[in-house]
Amino acid sequence: MPIVAQSTETTDWVSRFADEVIEESERRAPGKPVVVASGLSPSGPIHLGNLREVMTPHLVADEIRRRGYEVRHLISWDDYDRYRKVPAGIAGVDESWSEHIGKPLTSVPAPAGSPYPNWAEHFKAAMIESLGELGVEFDGISQTAQYTSGVYREQILHAMRHRGEIDAVLAQYRTKPKAGKKPQQRPVDEAEIEAEEGSGAASEDDGSSGSAGYFPYKPYCGNCEKDLTTVTSYDDDTTELTYACTACGFSETVRLNEFNRGKLVWKVDWPMRWAYEGVIFEPSGVDHSSPGSSFQVGGQIVGIFGGKQPIGPMYAFVGISGMAKMSSSRGGVPTPADALKIMEPQLLRWLYARRRPNQSFKIAFDQEIQRLYDEWDKLDAKVADGSALPGDVAAHSRAVRTAAGELPATPRPMPYRTLASVADITAGHEDQALRILSELDPDKPLASLDEVRPRYDRAEAWINTHVAADQRTIVREEPDAELLKSLDEASRQSVRLLLDGLADHWSLDGLTHLVYGVPKVQAGFSADATPKELPPEIKTSQRAFFALLYHLLVGRDTGPRLPTLLLAVGQDRVRRLLGE
Repeated sequence: MPIVAQSTETTDWVSRFADEVIEESERRAPGKPVVVASGLSPSGPIHLGNLREVMTPHLVADEIRRRGYEVRHLISWDDYDRYRKVPAGIAGVDESWSEHIGKPLTSVPAPAGSPYPNWAEHFKAAMIESLGELGVEFDGISQTAQYTSGVYREQILHAMRHRGEIDAVLAQYRTKPKAGKKPQQRPVDEAEIEAEEGSGAASEDDGSSGSAGYFPYKPYCGNCEKDLTTVTSYDDDTTELTYACTACGFSETVRLNEFNRGKLVWKVDWPMRWAYEGVIFEPSGVDHSSPGSSFQVGGQIVGIFGGKQPIGPMYAFVGISGMAKMSSSRGGVPTPADALKIMEPQLLRWLYARRRPNQSFKIAFDQEIQRLYDEWDKLDAKVADGSALPGDVAAHSRAVRTAAGELPATPRPMPYRTLASVADITAGHEDQALRILSELDPDKPLASLDEVRPRYDRAEAWINTHVAADQRTIVREEPDAELLKSLDEASRQSVRLLLDGLADHWSLDGLTHLVYGVPKVQAGFSADATPKELPPEIKTSQRAFFALLYHLLVGRDTGPRLPTLLLAVGQDRVRRLLGE
């Protein structure tokens, strides 16, 4: 029995969907576990757009678990889909892999050097590891195992018996040929594939019609293993099926009630699984809103299998700062594993939790990640002091914990931008990093870098992999004698004021006060004067002073925040580089 009834929380999208799913589950399957589903095709790297296909039902399932209900989150690995093209940008994979086009993904060799037995397992493995880091609890279902073991045999025979009804549904959406033109097989829409790959879609069309009529089933060839086959005859009584392969010319006759080397075409396969698994909730990509899309057509075909269409919110695309919409058919798109190298799981969960499924958002791999972390830390502080809004509290809660408990967190989460600056300046020297970070707050010095891990490691990885070499910080070895000699009296005075105050302000807060205060003091104001008490030109003076310090320390106009940079360089070296 459930511990809690419907939630009274109405300020976040997850709770609202959880209410609907619980109500629908009790109507359709009272007393049974609530079933939510995702589908992933391991046709290549499973990217951060595909992750929304998992995170949306995960967050809803987790909310339902928190209320005391039993939930199954199914992830169907569409590893029995056909290998449709060679993805670009995958190490060890070239056009020679094109010989495998048309085979099941589990029959294609893994990329060179992979420890996994086939293409599908290679790309599944990275996603499974990432989902573990993200705290996603799921039941994985291999469609290769389901089809080749005969689990769906009755569903396949049922689809073949009702192929006329299925064909009639699909015919409503097929493009009719213009007069005088020969009918052509409906092409697969590339844009639709991009979206549907995130919800389990293969590159298959909706079946084919030949001289023997329409069939919603594709055998994989017994000779070349490809699905470039045409069913030439079928007997409903005996289930005797004959097919011919257009790739190698092979032909054979089999009994479908004993044959396990083929699958239903995608637009029939998906609704069949809804009915078979009793799925209540499954999201789909925004392209499913178009007429004839798999989700819309599936809503009509699922009734043929005695089931109902799930509650299915459409989710918008996920972008990357500086990159266009992602597609796993292309190489080089960031995956969850890539994101988790530079950000903690809590931040990544939060990005998916705080936006409604129909809202697009971007994941930052550029400088924007520092701002995102600042925003996250401010939210963390507001939640701690009770000032956060209810919807923000809910999103935060879904980010930091699941029904199973808290996700591992950094014990002492210092600002990401500070950690990144320290990692940049110290270039892998952990003793130097520990020294600098300990001086940020002398009253609470760090005993070990473990206190700021894993956040420090993520910031270091970001610096090393996503910041261009010409943007890295390299501290001068020797003073810039020529620049120091050319300084006017005002510039010399500003440097002297800074040097005079170093010893008494050697902490992050102290140095922040000092570097902003020097131009104020030079202009005749107190170092504590607020912006409202100062003329606008003080900001110009501050910018000029900062640029001078950057040139003297790192030979550039800009760099890491000056207080952090000064701590990183060390007091003695700062004094030497500033000409003392």
